[in-house]
Amino acid sequence: MQLTGFKDAVALVTGAGGGMGAATAVALAAAGAKVALLDLKADGLNETLAAIQAAGGEGRAYRVDVSDRASVDEAVASAERDLGPIGLLAHAAGIFRTATALEMTAEDWNACQAVNATGVFNVTQSVARRMAERRSGRIVVVASQTTVVIRTGQGAYGASKAAAEYYAKCLGLELAPLGVRVNIVHPGVTETPIATATWGDQADAMRKGHIDGNLDRYRVPIPLRKVGRPEDVANTILFLLSDQSGHIALTDIVVDGGSALVA
Repeated sequence: MQLTGFKDAVALVTGAGGGMGAATAVALAAAGAKVALLDLKADGLNETLAAIQAAGGEGRAYRVDVSDRASVDEAVASAERDLGPIGLLAHAAGIFRTATALEMTAEDWNACQAVNATGVFNVTQSVARRMAERRSGRIVVVASQTTVVIRTGQGAYGASKAAAEYYAKCLGLELAPLGVRVNIVHPGVTETPIATATWGDQADAMRKGHIDGNLDRYRVPIPLRKVGRPEDVANTILFLLSDQSGHIALTDIVVDGGSALVA
């Protein structure tokens, strides 16, 4: 099946400087979309933009802190001025902090909420207001499998992603009558720069631990026996942004190799 709905469309991707966001931006550009790349990491943005341009795609990069509403609004306005009306939004920006509930700091908590929850609010509202006026648009918010499977050490991260998920669904419910579809993707363990940075020089052992599970941490194994790739998440996002998913809204898709074991 050839996915359609991307030729000459304008897509905005947050977290485009690496991992799932970069993979999504590259895939959207390859499918024919003009892509606005948003991230705080200038080096990552430049790398993603270079990859898009090397493949003959079109994109623009905007260095943005998604927790800063003023800079988000400015970037969205610039993207529409530079590329045209935004019809597709993939929000993949996020940070990860791990600490037990009794050991996490207020800074850990506030940082996760600022980027993972408030960032979703800032970006989706800024873009969705424009989509609502045009009565057309498609939005995918990247949440986390952590909102489905509770894990030790992820209280701040999981709470921020759960907040983002609820807000996104409420947004989607309100926008559906206006022709704007909102869906949520929940990645499981995925080999992104954020993940590998926490693994350090224990990458092989950490990867095996995720696949096998860990009873002490209440971590279930991955039935497909492999860690996810950014492209696995990007492919799911593309489907949800495509014409072929035209009757799918307010839906969660868990991309985790089956480890959530959701009934």
